[in-house]
Amino acid sequence: MTPAARLIATLDLFTAVEADTRPVDAVMSFWFRSRRDLGEFDRGDVIEWLYSLLRHRARLLWWLEKSGTEPSPRAQFLAWLALVNRKAPDEVARMFQAAKTAPALSGDEEKFLTKLQSRTIEHPEMPETVRLECPAWAEASLRARFGARFGAELAAMLVPPPVDLRVNPVKSSRKAILRAVGDLGLKAEKTPLAPLGVRVAERFSYARLQALKSGEVEIQDEGSQLVALLVDAQPGERVVDFCAGAGGKTLAMAAQMANKGRVIACDVNEGRLKRCAERLKTAGLHNAETKLLASETDRWVKRHKMGFDRVLIDAPCSGTGTWRRNPDTRWRGAETEGLADLVALQKRILASAARLVKPGGRLVYATCSLLPEENEAQVEAFLAAAPGFRLVPLAEVAPDLAAKLGGETLSLTPARHNTDGFFAAVLTRDAL
Repeated sequence: MTPAARLIATLDLFTAVEADTRPVDAVMSFWFRSRRDLGEFDRGDVIEWLYSLLRHRARLLWWLEKSGTEPSPRAQFLAWLALVNRKAPDEVARMFQAAKTAPALSGDEEKFLTKLQSRTIEHPEMPETVRLECPAWAEASLRARFGARFGAELAAMLVPPPVDLRVNPVKSSRKAILRAVGDLGLKAEKTPLAPLGVRVAERFSYARLQALKSGEVEIQDEGSQLVALLVDAQPGERVVDFCAGAGGKTLAMAAQMANKGRVIACDVNEGRLKRCAERLKTAGLHNAETKLLASETDRWVKRHKMGFDRVLIDAPCSGTGTWRRNPDTRWRGAETEGLADLVALQKRILASAARLVKPGGRLVYATCSLLPEENEAQVEAFLAAAPGFRLVPLAEVAPDLAAKLGGETLSLTPARHNTDGFFAAVLTRDAL
């Protein structure tokens, strides 16, 4: 497939994404199933270009408004070609003339592209929040969190992330995975904070790495790996991953326990739990099981009150920490669901799941959010209402990590740590 044909395919996919309320990965999965003509290389380019479009969305819409152009997916795509890819109007015209699945440029579109010629994606009149792709619903909280670092932190979330892998120690070693990635001609290095992490700077076709298929390694951001490590699940213990999703942290904890003891992955989504079970099998981990819950207050929680050594709550959140990886959630995440509703849900989940922790046991509350109301404020409110729990400073549970990061809780950002944004607080229930 020619580069021009791949660009037209990107427009087709972008149009599908804009017309759908589902997460981008779900739309992509469905769309690619209908495009068997796209090879592995073609798919890689289409995905990369789609995410570039999404990372520039606010700025593209600003230019369309400035020029008096309707903000259709096609108009955003044309602006992206001109402002981000620096394509001249005649080059874009030839591309559409050769396309079989897209109409040729109209006269108005040609005039629009001519106006944008020699322009760049940013403009002196552009508001800071537009330039930084910051949605209105998150601005106040992020400014409160970062203060003078607001601009630098938001700018870091406009840069595509590296690919982080977590080695499965049950099946392989970091040395072996570094060698396997290097054999593919890719540059890889150890992650600076996570002991089982491997970082690949460039994007690549995951199908090329056999270790991903065999369960020797998983794709997992370094920040997510650190959250699982803070649980410090030990062989023989009983552990709950209360909001397990597809099980990334479940797998990490089960492997850390060397297949001894029991991890129960809980979630309210049956599809995600099925995916978790499949991944556990591939990884050779047989000390974990899944449990479908009706809600955060499922009767199963009451029946197992104070029955577990460790409980991890990776709470549903705004996802602000993952914007560089999932740029669509800026515009269809908490804005759609309502941040207040998410905060209320987190509070209920934390209060309910805490019942599972036995005396002397550990509770880890985590989010992939950068917003104080989802993180520190939640922990403070919980501790005020649950006097039997206390916060354990990071220096007590992970002294080496605390020496590098500082603070009483885990607080990671893309700008400072080149990870997704993560928060985690370690709590313990008083012993009897």
